[in-house]
Amino acid sequence: MKLPDLKTVLTLMATLFLGALSLAPAAVAQNYSIRPGDVLRIEVIEDPSINRSVLVPPDGKIVVPLAGSVQAGGRAVGEVQADLAAMLAPNFAATPNVFVSIERIVETTQQGASAPATVDIFVMGEAANPGRVEVAPGTTVLQFFAEMGGFSNFAATKRIQLRRTDSSGAEKVYLINYDAIEQGTSKNGATVLRDGDVIVVPQRRLFE
Repeated sequence: MKLPDLKTVLTLMATLFLGALSLAPAAVAQNYSIRPGDVLRIEVIEDPSINRSVLVPPDGKIVVPLAGSVQAGGRAVGEVQADLAAMLAPNFAATPNVFVSIERIVETTQQGASAPATVDIFVMGEAANPGRVEVAPGTTVLQFFAEMGGFSNFAATKRIQLRRTDSSGAEKVYLINYDAIEQGTSKNGATVLRDGDVIVVPQRRLFE
């Protein structure tokens, strides 16, 4: 029997080594502890209509169609993925194949480094670019809509929510009608946003 030459052996070893490296990031990602401000990518093989990018809000709870509210903040990606599969299972003949990945990680400022003079606004739902957006202090709601790139085709622009938490921890919800702002019949577009505000753009209902 002819033995493989040295070049063939080295090539095979390199291939196996690179394959092991390619698996490492996936394993690390599954153990990553999700933080508020991160954006998760959720994909369900059996029902692509559920596929979406979801911003993790300050309370850590995300909402997924057919599954409902799921605690994501402070948990590993793999745990959230397993929970979603179990919660979606009653809607399918068999447990669906659910994949959760990190689409964008919230940026952190190193200790001692000077932070830019910006405020963080979180965008959820049917926005063109959901996630954490840094804007200049004094930015208004209407200016922010431009900053976030507008809305998706499924956005219920008459029922946008501005969620704001005060110093006592109580949350207040303000309704914003973008259509009315655009028509000049509402002054809500001039509302100045504060650090930590959350903009929720719900999905349009049937015939809405």
